[in-house]
Amino acid sequence: MVETIYVARHGFRANWVTSSWTTPTGLARDPPLAAYGETQAVELASYLGLLPKDKQPSAIFSSPYYRCLQTSKPVAERLFLPIYIEHGLSEWYSPVVPGTGLFPRPKRAIELRAMLPEISPSWNTVEIDPSWRSIWLPPRKGEDLEGIQARMSDFLVRFIYQIETRPDMCHHKNILLLSHAAPIITMCRHLLAQPKLPLRVGCCTLSQFSRGRDTASGQGSSWEAVLLASSAHLTDQTSLRDWGLEDIVTDDVTGKVVCDVGVPGTEGEDDDTFGPQIYSNKL
Repeated sequence: MVETIYVARHGFRANWVTSSWTTPTGLARDPPLAAYGETQAVELASYLGLLPKDKQPSAIFSSPYYRCLQTSKPVAERLFLPIYIEHGLSEWYSPVVPGTGLFPRPKRAIELRAMLPEISPSWNTVEIDPSWRSIWLPPRKGEDLEGIQARMSDFLVRFIYQIETRPDMCHHKNILLLSHAAPIITMCRHLLAQPKLPLRVGCCTLSQFSRGRDTASGQGSSWEAVLLASSAHLTDQTSLRDWGLEDIVTDDVTGKVVCDVGVPGTEGEDDDTFGPQIYSNKL
């Protein structure tokens, strides 16, 4: 049974520092970390590495975006763990403007595994394990606020079930999830059963949830927050670039999330399979 869930946001992004960044994955909207973000990732790894052995995460699940993989890497090196790719942890995009194309679909685990050593020899020290197949695909047409909330609550239920029932995964008691601000906030709300929980998540901050106990049955039935978007493990507290759902831009008249422009050149593409993928061999 999963007893502890650690949730971390990626480190500080390079596109917040310069407009001349390039993406190592070739994927639109996939900036790498800035040097400062890489330092944050090392500090996160140091904190987790100093925890008692029975409290350390034994499995790392990362969004497929490069900034999350970079943040995962020092943790994987410190704890001698592979990285599992989970598309359900992917970035949130507001609904696409009709006729402007779609948002990107990050690469599959097997593709990322092959390309990372080519990006940098240092990736030879960390393995992306393709044995985990993503259980959720976000829609390439984007999501409104209700959509991201529904995605993360459904994802978490299916994800925890998969961890606890798969023979190759059921031994993991402590897991680490690397994701982005909006998915993290909605995950925290779901785990705590507080759909209106006010929360701002800074770069490389860490949340920790411990499984509660139902006093009648003795079974784990709820989650309790030990840490919520904590930056205590980070040396520099001044550039966390925190974000909250209240920062979402909405239409003054309808109150709905303002749509965003898709990736040029994808106007003729169809939104491929999205939603639960447990019974699919797609990823």
